[in-house]
Amino acid sequence: MSEHVKRPGAVQLFTERTPRVAAARQLTKRAGRERAGRFLAEGAQAVREALRFGQVYEVFVTETAAARNSELVDEARTAGIPVSTVTDRAADGLSETVTPQGIVAVCELLDVSLDEALAEPKLVAVLVGVSDPGNAGTVTRVADAAGASAVIFAGDTVDPHNGKCVRASTGSVFHLPLARSRSTTAVFDACRKAGLRLVAADGHAKTDLTQVDLSRPTAWVFGSEAHGLDPEVLEAVDDVVNVPIFGKAESLNLATAAAVCLYAGHLR
Repeated sequence: MSEHVKRPGAVQLFTERTPRVAAARQLTKRAGRERAGRFLAEGAQAVREALRFGQVYEVFVTETAAARNSELVDEARTAGIPVSTVTDRAADGLSETVTPQGIVAVCELLDVSLDEALAEPKLVAVLVGVSDPGNAGTVTRVADAAGASAVIFAGDTVDPHNGKCVRASTGSVFHLPLARSRSTTAVFDACRKAGLRLVAADGHAKTDLTQVDLSRPTAWVFGSEAHGLDPEVLEAVDDVVNVPIFGKAESLNLATAAAVCLYAGHLR
């Protein structure tokens, strides 16, 4: 079978068997991203932000998506970025969603060193053990909106280049420095060296965030929605606070709690 589909009078379509498509499909897995040093940004919003703020190597798009997003296709081509038209089946193989949008950009990995991410610290979000990519992406979006200077993925936390994380960030992964470290201790040491005060959000804390000093540059530490932060992490930070609940709700989800915390310093 030919690796390309060619209909009379139509553009050449790459299939799932085309080597470049097959190589890009490997980027849906963390190991493939690490080997290649690249990741996929899927959907019109993510591709738009990638073209404006990231390093894009190629754009794959279906005929339908190309017609719907002609300005993005033109922007990529004007920038000298290859735009490859693919079959719907090939686009499905590059997607991690139930309903693919048909447009995907191959981008350079975004993470930087801790020192680079903390070069000008003022407000930082630190995710520790957050395994849900949707939560991680949404917190990244919130951090971006709150004017954070970096987001750090510490310990056994999801890859920020995970497709669901990138989509949930709605492009914010391209807007501020991201750093990763398997060592939470190394992250905390780097934050303190950069002059940041470490404040952890924990629903069981006896102190609420209205009682903590947020006038200094702050690194907010957030844990997983399901399990929170381990005791050793809570012992390693400078303050542990809760977001007060004034109504009858049992709790707040991670993204909502993160939004309240990250905006708290601005609203005093």
